[in-house]
Amino acid sequence: MSLKAQIDAYNVQKEANLPTEVLALMNTTNEELIAQHIRDNALQVGQKVKNFSLLNHRGESTELATLLTQGPVIVSFYRGAWCPYCNLELKALNDYLPQFKAKNAQLIAISPQLPDETLSTAQKNALEFDVLSDVSNTIASQFGLLFTLDERIQKLYTGFGIDFEHYYGDKSFKLPLPATYVINQNGIITYAFISEDYTLRAEPEHVLAALQLENI
Repeated sequence: MSLKAQIDAYNVQKEANLPTEVLALMNTTNEELIAQHIRDNALQVGQKVKNFSLLNHRGESTELATLLTQGPVIVSFYRGAWCPYCNLELKALNDYLPQFKAKNAQLIAISPQLPDETLSTAQKNALEFDVLSDVSNTIASQFGLLFTLDERIQKLYTGFGIDFEHYYGDKSFKLPLPATYVINQNGIITYAFISEDYTLRAEPEHVLAALQLENI
C-alpha cells in the first residue's frame, strides 16, 4: 500500500472520530498556512546544502559530510512523535530502506524533538535508520522550513494532551514543514518534496526514483 493510501485511510478515521468544528479549524488553519507560501523560500533542487552535524537517537554525532562520502543522503524533516502523519511517513521510509541502501544511499530523519523523544520515536516505529535531534530548529531554519504553529492549533493540540515543552524543551511552537530531500555526494539537492500541508508527504517510491537517476 502506498503512503498516500495509508494517509487517506487515516484521514477517513480522523473525520469519523473528530467533531465537525475541530476538523473545520484544522482545515482552515492548514489552508492559511498553505497561503503563506513558506516553501517558496526553502532550499530547492539545484541548491547546495551547508554541512551540519546533529546527535542521533543513540546520542552519537552524525555529520552530513561524512554520510555523503558513502553515497547520496535522504533527509526527511518531520514534526514529532505525536504526529500520526509523521509516524506513517517514517514507517514507510523504513520499509524502503533496503532499496535505498541498494543505491548506496543513507537515510536520516530530523525533528526538533529532545534526544529522549527522538529515541522514543525510533523505538516506537522500529526504525533502522538514524533519527536526529535538531533542538531549537537550527537545521530546519537553514533549510528554510520553519514556521510557528497557529495559536488556535496550539490550544487544540494542548487540549489533546500534546505537551510541547515535554517534546521540545520549550513552548515556542516552532516546527519544520514536512520535507524530504535527496542530496548527492557533491552536496547538491537533486530531489525536494516540501509541503505546507502537513497531511501530504513524499512517496518513498518517488524518493527511490530520484536515487535511480543518480546512477544514470
